[in-house]
Amino acid sequence: MKNKVLLVIWSTLVTIGLLAILSFARQGTGLIGNDFSDFNDFSWRLDEFYDIVGPTKLNPIDVEEAKKNITVSDDEIERHRYRYGTLADQLSNIHDQYAQRIADAKDVGNELLEKTLIEERDMKLADIRKNFESDAHVEAKIRKEKEKALVQYLNEVKANSFSLPIAYEFTDIETGETFSSGDVSVPAIYKKQFNAAKGYFKANSLPGHYSPSDDWVKTSYYEETVQATDTDITLINSVKTFEGTVIVPKAAVAKGGALYPQYKDFNKGKFAMYIFWLLGIVALVALVSVMKFQKEWVMGTAIADWYAEVKIDVKAATLFMSALILVRYINSESYNLLNLFTHQSLERWVIWLGTFFIVGVIMTALLAFQLVNSVERWKREGVLAKDIKNSFTIQFLKALGEMFLKKSIGVQSFILLIGFFLAGIGLVGGFIDPFFFVVYVACVLFLGLPTLYIFIRRSAYLNRIIIDTEKMAAGHLNEDIKVQGRSPLAEHAKNLNNLREGVRVSMTEQAKSERLKTELITNVSHDLRTPLTSIITYTDLLKDETITPEERAKYVDILDKKSQRLKTLIEDLFEVSKMASGNLELHKQRVDLTQLLQQALAEHAEEIANSGLDFRTTLPDDMLIAHLDGQRWWRVLDNLIVNAVKYSLPGTRVYVTLRKVGETAEFIVKNITKYELGENVDELFERFKRADTSRHTDGSGLGLAIAQSIADMHGGQMKIDLDGDLFKVTVTVPTK
Repeated sequence: MKNKVLLVIWSTLVTIGLLAILSFARQGTGLIGNDFSDFNDFSWRLDEFYDIVGPTKLNPIDVEEAKKNITVSDDEIERHRYRYGTLADQLSNIHDQYAQRIADAKDVGNELLEKTLIEERDMKLADIRKNFESDAHVEAKIRKEKEKALVQYLNEVKANSFSLPIAYEFTDIETGETFSSGDVSVPAIYKKQFNAAKGYFKANSLPGHYSPSDDWVKTSYYEETVQATDTDITLINSVKTFEGTVIVPKAAVAKGGALYPQYKDFNKGKFAMYIFWLLGIVALVALVSVMKFQKEWVMGTAIADWYAEVKIDVKAATLFMSALILVRYINSESYNLLNLFTHQSLERWVIWLGTFFIVGVIMTALLAFQLVNSVERWKREGVLAKDIKNSFTIQFLKALGEMFLKKSIGVQSFILLIGFFLAGIGLVGGFIDPFFFVVYVACVLFLGLPTLYIFIRRSAYLNRIIIDTEKMAAGHLNEDIKVQGRSPLAEHAKNLNNLREGVRVSMTEQAKSERLKTELITNVSHDLRTPLTSIITYTDLLKDETITPEERAKYVDILDKKSQRLKTLIEDLFEVSKMASGNLELHKQRVDLTQLLQQALAEHAEEIANSGLDFRTTLPDDMLIAHLDGQRWWRVLDNLIVNAVKYSLPGTRVYVTLRKVGETAEFIVKNITKYELGENVDELFERFKRADTSRHTDGSGLGLAIAQSIADMHGGQMKIDLDGDLFKVTVTVPTK
């Protein structure tokens, strides 16, 4: 609380000091050493006197002489003649004006009224005809109008009065004629003499052209125009030279005098201004001594913590507005202080004191609070840059740039904003000028309404897209979002449909993946448990000391086969895992694929012969060279040949083909399957997936998966085609 009180006191002293400095700069020279006669209001009234004393008293225009100088031009005659249209139009108009009135008088039998109306009509008709027959007739009428307007104008000039109780005595230096009012020899608060040494007084015959800066030297002639209906009267100013004296009697400011209230208020205001300036000096001294500003007054408060989080551009705007309000207040009050002290009343004092504290003191305290807290915050390294980065202005500029990421949307939105802005300006202009209103209505009908129609349609379409998107998010993926037109919103709807389809496919694949993962775990468990169970069983049998040597040898042989089987499964599983993770390193070299295939077939010649299958091979006559890892590629060929031997229907033919197709080598194995494979051949590439679903064969189910992984690592492809029981595997690999 103490800090707040000190801040209010400091702000009050600052406001008083600023008001005192500015008011002294503006009014100090006008008050110090000057009296009531130097007061602005007094000077203005003197100027008024000098401006109208010539036309009203010293040098009035002679009416009869001015009438003689009235001129009528041919253009004025023509304008007057055709003021109400052509001769035919005017005659017809007069006839129409009197026809009904004459008929009504005749109907009621009022012969006198009828006769009078007819005579009046005929006189006007004759006058109109004479207007078109004689220029002199028209000129006389115009001259009469101008004389009437002239007299009225000069009477208005003579009716002007002085607002100061002035006494004067002037003598025309040419004629010697004297004009006087009051006694110029009495004591005066203002006295001005005009003579050869100090300058003569120039009295004008027309008012409104005096300026104190003229130093009593005025232009000899100037013109003034007086309006008379549709014609003008041009009066030429004349100037007479006078010597004499002008005074404002001292009695006018004495108690009971005409200027006493103004004189009393001036002195009271002058004294009050002296007191206020002295108070300003005291305030300034206090500010540099006992009331030096302490930043603790505005720091460390709850509002200071809140203000620290305000955006920097909001701070800047608030600071600018606070400074602007304070400056305008100080500026206006520095002008009004003298008037306030001069015409003080309880009501005006209450209003001023309220304004002083609400505007001056509060704005000063607010400025101090903003400046100190902002400066203290920005002293910390990096804070100013961070505040600028997080400002509304920077965010707006970023958003403005992002608004045009999709140019069509950005341009359309910008045009709409400009259109609505101009519509507001146009509406205001329509109330100012009817022409603008017509233009505004046309723009609304042909530009505004079509634009509004497009905007509403786009907004409705956007709402439909949002609703459909919400349905998609809720899991309803069976309905497409309607694609309407070619707008960016239509493109967005199309992209959402693609996304919906992708999500649907992904969910299907995920379900499939979950199913295959379950099968994989089941198959791995089965394939690993079977040999492991056999090993455990026969190990227990070997522990029996009563078995014969022949049985022991037989059990050992079975243990060896099951161990080798388990070893093969584990090695194949590790190999597939390494391939899938990309950790398998290839050692590529030039390899003759023809020779490699021949070696693979020779390796399995005995198995092929015992299988009862008829292998038909088609090989290139020449070498087929490819740059690959020979050991890994031999594994591909070996797995596919073994797969054909194990799963082909006995007594059928197996076709093995190697050929060059463009820049690739193509290896094909075709056979008739022993087992029914179903329709989804892609699952055969999955790990531990076997054609023998009963899993009675020795295969691991990893052969095709390993072959495909090796083909992919070499930049090749592996494809399976199934037509009924016809099974076809195609492997391609680049030769270069």
